[in-house]
Order: sequence, then C-alpha cells, then structure tokens
Amino acid sequence: MSALLEAVRLTKVYRRGSRDVLALDGVSFSVERGEHITIMGASGSGKSTLLNILGLLDRPSGGDVSLDGSSTAEYTDAQLSAFRRRHLGFVFQFFNLMPALSALENVALPMLLDGRSLAVVRGECVEVLRAVGLGERLEHYPHELSGGEMQRVAIARALVGRPTLILADEPTGNLDSRNAAAIHELMSREARARGLTLIVVSHDSAAANWSERVITLRDGRIETDERRAGPATPQAT
Repeated sequence: MSALLEAVRLTKVYRRGSRDVLALDGVSFSVERGEHITIMGASGSGKSTLLNILGLLDRPSGGDVSLDGSSTAEYTDAQLSAFRRRHLGFVFQFFNLMPALSALENVALPMLLDGRSLAVVRGECVEVLRAVGLGERLEHYPHELSGGEMQRVAIARALVGRPTLILADEPTGNLDSRNAAAIHELMSREARARGLTLIVVSHDSAAANWSERVITLRDGRIETDERRAGPATPQAT
C-alpha cells in the first residue's frame, strides 16, 4: 500500500531583491495514514514553507508532492483547490475566522464553498463543535470568543467534511501555555478518534509531546527524523 503523502526532493527558491533564497533544499519523506507528526525548527528553517507545499497552497520550485500515490505536479490550480476543499483540513496560528460569521457558520464555510447548503451540513458542524467543547457557543461571533475558543472553532472547521489530512501551522503560537497544551491535546485526540493523519508545524518543543514522530528542519533540510513509541502526556504544572 502506498503512503498517504510523499515529499520527493522538494526545493523552494524565493527571489529577494537581486538574490535567490533557498527555503527548502531537497526535502524527502513519506507519511503513512493515521500518523501524527510534528515538524520542528527555528524561524527561517523552512517548516512553514514545507507545510504550505504539502497542503497544496504553494508549488515547489522542484520536486513533487504525491498524495495517495498520485503526483500533484500536473494539477491545475482548480484541481488543487478542489482537492484541498475535499481532502485537507487547515489550522492556522491566526485562526483565520470570518468576523461576520458565527462559530457555526465559520465551521460550515469550507462545505458551503464546495456547494453544499447550511441546512444539509448543520448537523455535522454542530456535532464537531460539541466535540471540541463549544456546543454552547454555536451562535457566538469571533469577537465574543477567547483566543482558545477561536482556535477550537478553527480546529472544528478543519475536521468537518471528514478530511484525510489535517495540517496545522503554529496552531498555538498566539496562546498561553495552558491553552496551548489543551489545543495540542484536542487536536491529537480528535485526529486519532477520527482516524485522521495530522501534521503540526511548531517552534514550541512541547508540541512534540503529542506526536509519535518528530521531523526537525535546519536551513531547509531535514536534520533529524525521529519516531517515538507513541504520544506522551505532559505532566500538569
């Protein structure tokens, strides 16, 4: 059986004024179904660039991303967009919630953009919001929610539609340590309960406590790729 995702000699070069900056330099690894991986690295190591390419939000300068054994190199922009909507879920550092929409409407948005009606998807959205502890906040707007609650809405949005893969870019970067631990635990629990693959990018070493595999980037290359027996539960402080 093929891996869910394969990164094959990925490179990314950005133009900065009169010079080229190499953000990724021949990155290769595979991800199996159900894996929970944390990608670590200092600022500028290439981890967010890598996540954007794995999530089909950006194209590599060289190399390929294969999903379910199929190369995405020749996908059109429309095909990439459709694949993201139907198979991938995203969680971002800055939540990316629509301020004029309620929690329920924000969660439903990816499915609405895919042509489904709120009446059809409402039940699933309510179920996921309840799963992340926001069953009493369905009609609240982002400005009425705390930072931790907004990130829970973002996680619920990533979970609806039963995606194959969840990608999270610094999902706790704007949260205090207590809320950050709760969010990592929530993502890990829900991904495993739903049989999803989870890739988290973080500079916070605590994020690795929830993963069974940790990939460390340095200067656009994989420095280490370590497997663990399973997710550890950090001690309460």
